[in-house]
Amino acid sequence: MTRAALLVLADGRFPAGGHAHSGGAEPAVKAGRLRDARDLEDFCRGRLHTAGLTSAGLAAAAALGLDPVALDEAADARTPSPALRATARKLGRQMLRAARATWPSPELDALARSFPRGAHQPVVLGLAARAAGLGPEDAAHCVAYETVSGPATAAVRLLSLDPFQATAVLARLAPDMDQVAARAAVAARDGIDALPAASAPLLDITAEQHATWPVRLFAS
Repeated sequence: MTRAALLVLADGRFPAGGHAHSGGAEPAVKAGRLRDARDLEDFCRGRLHTAGLTSAGLAAAAALGLDPVALDEAADARTPSPALRATARKLGRQMLRAARATWPSPELDALARSFPRGAHQPVVLGLAARAAGLGPEDAAHCVAYETVSGPATAAVRLLSLDPFQATAVLARLAPDMDQVAARAAVAARDGIDALPAASAPLLDITAEQHATWPVRLFAS
């Protein structure tokens, strides 16, 4: 295992397309629920312990080598919003291209054949972590971090928020990220049926609304 690979996978410059997505921050800003650094911290913490936990469990299970087709079905069942399912598959397709170029792997090649339109992004991330020699906790940590770093980066652009404040929010959320990653990895070891299924209905609702906007800064 190489810890440097974990840094590459978690780096916002990894060409997986995440920079074009706000993780629900854009509709939250428009609705007036996200106005400053304090709101951002609350938003990110809620997202982390719901959608983030669910995605981290899927990634950890994929990194363990569980059946990716079954995991993709589990991801579908845990994503009631059609808009979020489409986003997850688009991000998965882009991440798979980057991962196959970075860490060539028969498992990644097989995933590409099974899902020509893209598998769910957490499943792809978990298999990418596996191809890079990383474990389930590493994959879960990557998901936990991107769950909050995406909205934080988006908030800087949407609110003209001081980037130092946004980074401080991420630092304060570090214990929560560790907790979520640990819970996800433990659940993954108990099999697909034990994976978290935490939900955030408001994120689902606003994702559907956001998808209908004629003008938007972020794709989701």
